[in-house]
Amino acid sequence: MASTTLRRASSSDRRRSARPRLATHRSLVQLIAAYAAISLVPIILLGLILAWSYRSEARQRGVAEGRSEAILVAQTAVEPHLSGRPLSEGLSADERTSMQALVRRATREHEILRLRLHSLAGKVVYSSDGEGFRQRPEDEVTDAAHGHVVAEVSRLNSDPGDIGKIGPTTVEVYLPLTAGSDNHRIGILEIYLPYAPISADVTSGLHRLYRDLVLGLAALYLAIAAISISVSSRLRQQLKVNTYLAEHDTLTDLPNRALFLRRAGAALEESHRSGQPMAIAIVDLDRFKEVNDTLGHHNGDHLLTELSHRLATFMRPTDCVARLGGDEFGIILCNVADPAEVLWRVRTVIEHEVSVSGLPLSVDSSIGFVVAPDDGVDVDDLLQWADVAMYVAKDQHSGVVRYDATQNHYDAANLALIGQLRNAIEIDQLVLHYQPKAALASGRIEAVEALVRWRHPDLGLLYPDRFVPLVEQTDLIDKLTEWVLRQALRDLDSLGPGSEHVTMAVNVSARNLGRAGFADLVVGSLAAAGVPAHRLVIEITETALLTDPDGAVAVLTRLAEAGVKVSIDDFGCGQTSLGYLSTLPIHELKIDRSFIGDMLVNPAHAAIVRSIVDLGHNLHLHVVGEGVESNGVWESLRASGCDAAQGYLLARPMPVELLEDFLATTQMATVPTTA
Repeated sequence: MASTTLRRASSSDRRRSARPRLATHRSLVQLIAAYAAISLVPIILLGLILAWSYRSEARQRGVAEGRSEAILVAQTAVEPHLSGRPLSEGLSADERTSMQALVRRATREHEILRLRLHSLAGKVVYSSDGEGFRQRPEDEVTDAAHGHVVAEVSRLNSDPGDIGKIGPTTVEVYLPLTAGSDNHRIGILEIYLPYAPISADVTSGLHRLYRDLVLGLAALYLAIAAISISVSSRLRQQLKVNTYLAEHDTLTDLPNRALFLRRAGAALEESHRSGQPMAIAIVDLDRFKEVNDTLGHHNGDHLLTELSHRLATFMRPTDCVARLGGDEFGIILCNVADPAEVLWRVRTVIEHEVSVSGLPLSVDSSIGFVVAPDDGVDVDDLLQWADVAMYVAKDQHSGVVRYDATQNHYDAANLALIGQLRNAIEIDQLVLHYQPKAALASGRIEAVEALVRWRHPDLGLLYPDRFVPLVEQTDLIDKLTEWVLRQALRDLDSLGPGSEHVTMAVNVSARNLGRAGFADLVVGSLAAAGVPAHRLVIEITETALLTDPDGAVAVLTRLAEAGVKVSIDDFGCGQTSLGYLSTLPIHELKIDRSFIGDMLVNPAHAAIVRSIVDLGHNLHLHVVGEGVESNGVWESLRASGCDAAQGYLLARPMPVELLEDFLATTQMATVPTTA
C-alpha cells in the first residue's frame, strides 16, 4: 500500500546513497594525498637542480675571484719588478731577488702557494718551489702565451710531473705578463692561490642561497597545497552537484531515467532474494501538450512540478518515482500485493485539480505496468513491456493496464516487417481486395470496402491484422493510407457501366485524423482520380475519435463540407457519448460484428442491435450491420429496420478484377444464399 507520509527520499535510499558518497569522499582524500606526494617530487627535483646550479655558479665565482687576484698580483707585485726584457733571456739578479722576496712574504702569509715564470715559449725561468724546469709546456701556458687568461680549480701538485704529495685545493691561473710602454708580452705567470678563503666567502653566500631556496620552495609547496586543497574542495562540491544533476531531473528534482534504471535493477535483485513481487509502471499524462500549447511551457512546467511533488509525497519510502522525460513518469513498487489498486490511486492523485495561473486544471493519465517475476526478470524488457501496456491504456482510454504478451507488436520480426513494408509500398507488393455491402431492403450492392493485402515475397499473402496494427504506431501509416486511398479511387473509377451508384469505403486511423493536412489529401486524391466526393466513404473507429476529439472533428467537418461521407466503424465497442455523437458530421453507423454474429441466440445483443438501429435513424444516419454470415441474421437485421449488411453471406473480399464481374452478374433482388 502506498503511504501519504510526506517524504522525498526513503531512509534506505539515503543509506544506499550515503555509502557511495562515503566511498567517493575516501577516494577524494586518497587522490589529494597522492597529488600532494606527487607534487612534492617536482619540488624536490627543482630544489636539487637549483642547488646544483647555485653550487656550479659559486664555483665559477670562486674561479673568477681567484683570476682577479692573480691579475692583481701580476700587475702590482710581479710586472713592476721586471725590466721589460723577454723572460726567455732569463731573470737578472735583481729580478730574481725581488721574486724571491715576493714569494717569501706571500707564502709566509699563505697568500700564494706556488709561483712560476715562463717564457713565451713555455720554458720555466723561475719557480718558487724549484720544480718544473724540465716539464713540457702545458696547454694552459700556450693559451696564456697567446694573450688568454686561464683559471681553474685544481689541487696543488696534481699536474703530471709534479713532485710531492697532492696539496690543498687551489685556483690555478695562467696569464700573460706585459712590460714597457707598449705593454708587450714578455712571458707568462703561473700562480696557485689558496682556494679555501675564496671558498669560505663563496660558501657563506651559497648557504644563504640554500636557505632562501629551501624557504622559497617550501612556501611554493605550501601555496600549491593550499591551492590544491581549495580546488579539490570546489571539485568535491562540483562533483556532488554533477552527480546529483546526472541522476535527477532539473525541473522536478525527481530521479531521472538513469537513476530509475539503477533502482529498478536493485529492486529486481531484492525481489529475487526475498521472493516478494515488485512492479514497474509507466505513467503518461493525457493531452498534456494542450496545456503547453494553450498556457505556455512555463505553466506546463509548473503543472509537472506540482504533480511530481504529489507523486513523491504519495509513494512509500521503499518505492521510487522518477521523471523519464517530457510528461512521462516511472514508478517502482516494491513488495506490493495489488499493484493495480495502488496505481489506480496514483491516477486519482494525478487527477486532483491543480491551480495554474489561476485556472483549476485536472489532468488524466494512462498507466501501464508489469509485475516481476511473473512478467519477466530483465529490467530493459520490463520497462519496454510497461511502455507497451501504457500505450494500450492510452489508446483504449482504460486508465491502468497490466502488460499482456498479446499487446506487444514490437518483437524483432515485427520491427523487420515494418521496415520491409516501406519498400513494399514503393514496389507495388500491396493489393486491395473489396468486400461488398448491400441494401437489406433490395439486396442491391451499394458500396464496397477497400481492404489492403500484402503479397510478401517470403510470408505469402498477409492480411491487414498482421501488419496494420504495427504500422498504426508509426508515421508509415500516413504513407500506407495515402496509397490505399489513391488505389481505391483508381479502382472505383475503373469499374464498368452500371456501377456509378457504388461508393468506396476506406479505413483511416487515429494518426491520419491527427494530421492537419489529411482532409486536403483526400480532396486532392478525389480530384486526381476524377471521382465525385459523394462516392467516397471514410471509415473511422470510435477509438480514433476519442484519441484527439477536437482534431478529429475539424478534419471530419472539412471532409463533410467537401461532400465526403463519414462512417463510424465497429460502433458499440467504444465509449462515444451520445451527446458527442450528435455533434459529429457523420453519415453512417456500422454495428460491430460482435453484436451481429450471435444476435439470434443472444437476446441482449439483439436488443443492442435494435437500439443502435433506432439511435442511428433518430440521428438521420445510415445503419450497417457487419459480419452477416447467415440468412437468419440477414432477415433479423432487415426486420429490425437496419439499412444495409456486409459479411461473408454476400461475398468474401475479392480483387478488383473479380469485383467487376461480381457487380455485373449479381442481382440481389432477394435474400442471398450462403456464399
